[in-house]
Amino acid sequence: QFSPEFPVSSTPSDSPQKNQTAIGVVVLFVAIFAYGGLWPVMRMSVDLIPPFWFATARVFIGSILLFILLATTGRFRFPPRTDLPIILSVGICMMGLYVTLVHYALQFVPAGRGALLAYSTPLWVTPVAVIFLGAKLTALRSIGLVMGLSGLGFMFNPAGFDWSDPNVLIGNGMCVLAAMIWSVAILHMRRQHWTLSPLQLAPWQLLVATIVTLPFTLLLETRSDVEMGWPLVALVAYGGVIGTGLGIWAVTSTVRYLGPVTASVGMLGGPVFATTISVLFLGEMLTWTLSGGFVLIIGGIALVTLAQARTS
Repeated sequence: QFSPEFPVSSTPSDSPQKNQTAIGVVVLFVAIFAYGGLWPVMRMSVDLIPPFWFATARVFIGSILLFILLATTGRFRFPPRTDLPIILSVGICMMGLYVTLVHYALQFVPAGRGALLAYSTPLWVTPVAVIFLGAKLTALRSIGLVMGLSGLGFMFNPAGFDWSDPNVLIGNGMCVLAAMIWSVAILHMRRQHWTLSPLQLAPWQLLVATIVTLPFTLLLETRSDVEMGWPLVALVAYGGVIGTGLGIWAVTSTVRYLGPVTASVGMLGGPVFATTISVLFLGEMLTWTLSGGFVLIIGGIALVTLAQARTS
């Protein structure tokens, strides 16, 4: 039985399974609010700064912030060789390529829709986890998965956008590709043995992500406009501190505690929160499809969480 550290435990096997599940649920909600709130922030940022520059700035700021936090609390450690695979996997797939794709895509898709597509990870994670990783798909968890994915499809509503517009197709396609790449990291996190804790590894993973995003920024970014001011400072601060630094720790901790299936379904709360914020503050429309999707996704998360608690 795999037992994770939280946040830096030297004896993970001492933690009862029920305590691990309870902590996993807490960090899941942290991840939902951190990443869910990030999507409207990213959407607003593309009007003030080129998307690749914002992507690079937020992962770099998140990395520096966490390095400082670990150093000041005496928890800084150089990662051992055994942790290099998970540093590269999360740094390249979950952060570097993922943020590059979604930041570019948000030039063409609304924040709510982009979040829905980019959080379609259960479509890719669940079959692989069940077939190859031995994850148990109980009846309750299956119902929750179906409800969550149904809500996702309900909210997405493919009839709601112009299929003839190439920019729309590119934007939506990039979000789906980002979800598939994110899934690779989620599956690897559950299989890989970790020596250091998620908090200790997060700044190294974000440093790798910075190395990944920077070439895209330097070579492919065509925009040069930057509207300096407090709005941009606030957006970059949220993106680096909450949406990246706190977010990556919360997501990796959730996967370690709850497993890839439960974590990926639970993270469907992210687009619900993102869409809510987008409706309230960005003027996106609250349609009946969004409302129905909310109910299904929240119900699915509740069932999967209950199933996780019963197996603990």
